[in-house]
Amino acid sequence: MNPFTKTAACLAAAALAGCSPIQHSASPAMSCSEKWAVLPFHNYSETPQAGPAVARIVENALRSRGLADLRYYPSSLDDSLGEYGMSQGQYERALDWAKGQNARYAVTGSVTEWRYKSGMDGEPAVGLTLEVVDVESGKAIWSAGGAKTGWSNDALSGVGLKLVKSMVSKATISCN
Repeated sequence: MNPFTKTAACLAAAALAGCSPIQHSASPAMSCSEKWAVLPFHNYSETPQAGPAVARIVENALRSRGLADLRYYPSSLDDSLGEYGMSQGQYERALDWAKGQNARYAVTGSVTEWRYKSGMDGEPAVGLTLEVVDVESGKAIWSAGGAKTGWSNDALSGVGLKLVKSMVSKATISCN
């Protein structure tokens, strides 16, 4: 292998090492001029309140994409959401709330990992799924899943924000 090929291979490997794996479905064209809602997130991680933290990060990422008419599900409507997620009945109540807001799309998902790894370095590790639901039909029209780790000096929320922004960028949302 010549030195140029070795260098190119090393640079490609280094670039890939910093990437987060994201799997996503094909995205229909969605408009940011429609009303959107952010629903509660299921929390399957060991970290209490990770679901609401991720939901707020998703709200921020969507607003930065240009969504102006975005509603956030008020936790005061369901005190029983708890630290680790919601039941099917709670999800249906949240979807009914979105219908009452005349939202076209609702975003929800799950937190599968939200922690600092144990050990000397304590790197932040995040695992998430996102789902865009057609509020009228209740069916998922787009979904994505991803994971990302950071360096020991990175904040967990910062790693989460980077992952969410990467995931949201995979959805086809036009803001004309």
